[in-house]
Amino acid sequence: MAEHPHAALIRRGYEAFSRGDMDTLRELLTSDCTQHVPGSHMLSGDYKGQDAIIEMYGRLMQETNGTMRVELRNVFVDGRGHAVAVHHTTAERNGKRFDGDEVIVFRIVGDKASDLDQCSMDLDEDNDFWS
Repeated sequence: MAEHPHAALIRRGYEAFSRGDMDTLRELLTSDCTQHVPGSHMLSGDYKGQDAIIEMYGRLMQETNGTMRVELRNVFVDGRGHAVAVHHTTAERNGKRFDGDEVIVFRIVGDKASDLDQCSMDLDEDNDFWS
């Protein structure tokens, strides 16, 4: 059985992120896409538009000196424009190590992501790592 197109879209995005292929990521996002990053740290907040999201991804790599790794564990879809990606992230920053699971809830319009809601298992750990 073929993979659902929304799951394939998400997998393609994670693969592009892992390669640092921001051009492909840009193609997978609507022009007015928004990514919501939870917490109360320097990277938390809402990023509106492709440029803002791509810049934030660049900051993730910059702040971790390129150590951030994201491994997609699973993608769940509802067939109505929603997908949930479960991934495992590792990174090092300022003598701290992050090693945890996270989720992004995607809203898909047509064949592109239009809204990304990031969720964390431990907001306190996120805030400590990025502070």
